[in-house]
Amino acid sequence: MVVEIDRNAGFCWGVVRAIDFAEKELSSSKKLYSLGDVIHNSAEVSRLAQLGLSTVTVEDFSALPKGSKVLIRAHGEPPSTYQKALEFEIELIDATCPVVTKVQERIKKFVDKKYQIVIFGKKDHAEVVGLSGVTGNTAVVIINLEEALGKVDLSKPTVLFSQTTMDKDTFASIAKALKSKVKELIIGSIEDEAVDFHAKDTICGQVSGREKKLREFALSHDVVIFTAGKKSSNGKVLFNISKEENEKTFFVEASDELNFDWFRSAETIGITGATSTPQWVMESIKQAIENHFKK
Repeated sequence: MVVEIDRNAGFCWGVVRAIDFAEKELSSSKKLYSLGDVIHNSAEVSRLAQLGLSTVTVEDFSALPKGSKVLIRAHGEPPSTYQKALEFEIELIDATCPVVTKVQERIKKFVDKKYQIVIFGKKDHAEVVGLSGVTGNTAVVIINLEEALGKVDLSKPTVLFSQTTMDKDTFASIAKALKSKVKELIIGSIEDEAVDFHAKDTICGQVSGREKKLREFALSHDVVIFTAGKKSSNGKVLFNISKEENEKTFFVEASDELNFDWFRSAETIGITGATSTPQWVMESIKQAIENHFKK
């Protein structure tokens, strides 16, 4: 039996950057707060908690000691969070992913031009809360084509953006449908100027670029273990992609969720994960499988 970890899996560079921010601060300070879970992976959150990282919300700002340091995770935050931090004398350590920052900046430009802002994403996801906050929460947030056609005012000049971790194909289908119905539609880009829907969208290239490699990885193994936090939006998308290619793809958050009956007659086992999955979690799953079959 061969057990292989997907070399294309693991932290995206935005998450690596946020974790680096946290670890650097914790190396010189015993206390740091994170605005929401720093990453959608409970194992990594627990590891950082042991180093002194505590999770808080904006509502907790008033109870924190003045001068407390609070990390803004890669998902970003709405402008109101920065205002609250000033009000309660909180020091923010901004680890917003630069890709997300660029999307926020592009949205602000179109808000100033009085465009209707449409965001393809999950309305309660931290990143979307931040993006919508840039519009003063006037953005139309849609999750599928049906919502797009039902909620978007087709008579208004409109710009379409996406949460950076959403499915590229669904985004393209929404863009195409709106293009045929909205008189003036622009697809928001993270480049300097907006472009039409054939060009670059605001889905993270590192996320969308994994799809082809993940499909190849899933097909090349008898069984695939996909590991991610249950809260991970990116994890759900990538798991479904793997499942499409290999029905023997199983989702676990940690090694203690493994069912060794899954591996009956398997000669090759692949371990992969989301952009929020730590390398050490995948290593622990690999070790658990190998140790079981050495018995």
